[in-house]
Amino acid sequence: MSKHQIMLELSSIVQAMAQVVQDAFIGAVMGELLKAVLEAQRKAAAFKPTLQEIESTLETIIPIAAEIQELSEVLHQDKREIEPLMQVIREGKDLVLKCSRIRWYTCWKKPSYKDKLDALEGSLKSYLDLVLQLQMARDIKKNLVEVKKVQVMVLDRGRRAGLEGYFLPAAIPNPVGFQVPLWELKMEFFKDDTSLLVLSAPPGCGKTTLATLFCHDKDVQERFKDNIFFIRVSKKQTMESVVQRMYMLKGHRDPVFQGEEDAHYHLENLLKSMGSNPILLVLDDVWPETVYILDKLKFNIPGFKVLVTSRSVYPKYKYQKLNPLNDKDSRTLFDNSAFLPDQPKPDIPKDVINQIVKECKGFPLALTVVGRSLCGEPIEVWRTRAMALSEAGPVMEGGELYSELYSCLEKSLDALDKQPKVKQCFMDLALFPEDDLIPAAALIDMWSELYKLDEDGLQAVANLYQLSARNLADLVVTRRERKEPVLKVTILFDRTDAEGYNHHFVTQHDLLRELIIYQSSLEPIEQRDRLIVEIFRNQVPDWCTERKQLSIHCRILSISTDEKFSSSSWRIQAPELQVMVLNFRTKTFTLPKFMTGSNENPLEVLILRNYGVSPADVKNFPQLLSSLSTLKKIRLEQISIPPSLFTTFHFQTLEKITIVLCRVTLAFNPSSSRISQPLPNLKEINIDYCKDLVELPIEICKLTNLKKLRITNCHNLAALPDEIGSLKNLEELTLSSCIGLSELPEAIGYLGNLRSLDISECADVRKLPEAIGELGKNLKRIQMMGCSKNFWVPDSVLKLENLEEVGCDEDTAPLWEPFVQVMKRLKVKVRKEEINLNWLHGGRF
Repeated sequence: MSKHQIMLELSSIVQAMAQVVQDAFIGAVMGELLKAVLEAQRKAAAFKPTLQEIESTLETIIPIAAEIQELSEVLHQDKREIEPLMQVIREGKDLVLKCSRIRWYTCWKKPSYKDKLDALEGSLKSYLDLVLQLQMARDIKKNLVEVKKVQVMVLDRGRRAGLEGYFLPAAIPNPVGFQVPLWELKMEFFKDDTSLLVLSAPPGCGKTTLATLFCHDKDVQERFKDNIFFIRVSKKQTMESVVQRMYMLKGHRDPVFQGEEDAHYHLENLLKSMGSNPILLVLDDVWPETVYILDKLKFNIPGFKVLVTSRSVYPKYKYQKLNPLNDKDSRTLFDNSAFLPDQPKPDIPKDVINQIVKECKGFPLALTVVGRSLCGEPIEVWRTRAMALSEAGPVMEGGELYSELYSCLEKSLDALDKQPKVKQCFMDLALFPEDDLIPAAALIDMWSELYKLDEDGLQAVANLYQLSARNLADLVVTRRERKEPVLKVTILFDRTDAEGYNHHFVTQHDLLRELIIYQSSLEPIEQRDRLIVEIFRNQVPDWCTERKQLSIHCRILSISTDEKFSSSSWRIQAPELQVMVLNFRTKTFTLPKFMTGSNENPLEVLILRNYGVSPADVKNFPQLLSSLSTLKKIRLEQISIPPSLFTTFHFQTLEKITIVLCRVTLAFNPSSSRISQPLPNLKEINIDYCKDLVELPIEICKLTNLKKLRITNCHNLAALPDEIGSLKNLEELTLSSCIGLSELPEAIGYLGNLRSLDISECADVRKLPEAIGELGKNLKRIQMMGCSKNFWVPDSVLKLENLEEVGCDEDTAPLWEPFVQVMKRLKVKVRKEEINLNWLHGGRF
């Protein structure tokens, strides 16, 4: 019998027993029965054996029922009538009291009462027979509660902190050419004298792939179990940031260390606190700039081992080199990429294929990228590519293998020349930091203005799928839905309009990012259309600070800094700047002064992303915004939003605000949130993972042109104001995963243009408001996956004549069954969510 079936069969009994304990009156009745049994044992010795059996049965049932009830409350499970059990308890109490009053002169009644006590014992025994099943149900509930806690903790912490590497990368199915290197790595790593091993190879050789295979290997899993840490390091990391990641995985919120020595001290304490079990720390992509971290990892802790991947060899550490693939494996990997499975291979001459494979030099990255770029292309393209690869010269400075690999990848990008917008989208991925997990929603904001792609993101995500198919990027969907037919069904898509691609992210191989930056740097700085500036350890390029002011004509500008950055004077002008991306990780940040010094800046999209561990203060935000009179979209991540951010200036053009992981208390304070006048044309607000959002400011309800309001993962949001009914033009209201929200106001009935309502994972919301029926003309879609089984659907939904879709889960789908029979347009879709935690390994969200 499956776990689900067991839960269904035991549900009524489990919840009945729980309610007996929970309800004050019923609990008193059961307590009185037990008290009566104990009293009767003292007064009616003739019935003592039977009464002792009854006492034992009650004492067994009560604590289990109490624990089940507590767990049921956490899981928001419904309760059912338990009148048969209550009747047994009431009659049993009366019977025991009568037994205690029997005297010697009424002893003729004993046989009759003895039979009745035996029957009572039998009735209770029938419940006792379920104890093992109750215990199983209790254990299942415990697991469900723990899974729920871990799920919320992991998703919340991962997105809130922007972690790079807590969980293992996804397992790699059917890897080509790594069996022998994996065996060799295990043999060397498991030697007693090996505490730190560097796996070294040129870029694109598969170092991360081999490290991933190692972590998923059966022998490694058995040895290290849950003590495996996989952390991307890269150029910009520090000792503090690495230790922060390890601490936050273990449940510590926002750890702060007073320098590297303090971080080293705390790391040693953390490792020792894990007990005697072996510990594996994998540091992926360590550069010479961060190799000093390895010196800090020498602890006298038995079983603690470190695996490092790096492009370089560091002679002071034990190392093992990973070589490119041999000819046979290279051809296999290339064929897997260039030819569709289960399809006849096109008639491509073997000498052409062999020439292309040869020029890829055994690099897995080159073999897959070039193979994908040729998939489905005619023979003429294959011949041209083979010729170009054989004639290509060095592209970048570095070793011979580096140059050949870059040349190979550069030629493979020629396939994108036929799709210029897709190629531009590919180039824009380098605007974000190395190893970053790039939000698709941020890319959509950019591309809708730069390339006039649709606002809903369909074209943008289609471009991302194309890049993923060519191995030029990886598209990561952190939540997918497994579809199952219930009632009436249509085909479901991985994303819904209400979600706005909030669960879609993009990663890119470091080598491809470097290639983009190299290609973007071929033109003079003043003439580049896309300018990417990376500042590490406060080493600002000279051209930014020269006395003579430099005029740059880029449309897109990205500036990335690390925690060592301090504000500096930028002696530049950007009169044509359309999109700006600022990535930083300091606790306080001062925006470049060139942004605040002119009213001629035509900036349309501003993306400000703090990828540290806690919200940062931005010192000169108001001054910046005063100069951005053309701004249409602004995205803020992990920022402490000041109270005057949206109230001091009139943003006539601002259409969309996205606030993620931000501290909003000051900005949304009633005394400082009068924003209706400064934002007359605002159409969309997105608020995600803002833990200090407790109530929605009434002023937001005065934004009469607002069409989309999305509040997601704000766990402390307790209520919506009745004034929300003033949003007459609102078409989409999303409140998913707001687990503190207890109800929807009746004022929702005034949202006459509402088309989509999403309350998924709002477990404390137990009903739709009666006024929902007032949305009959336009409401087409309701999402309520993860809501309580006790959910109540009012009959007024019958007025929703245009309701087409209800998305829910197995528990709530039956609630809609009566309505489906009447509402002919309505289709109920059961959604089983699959949460993919592997996204956490690749970078911040």
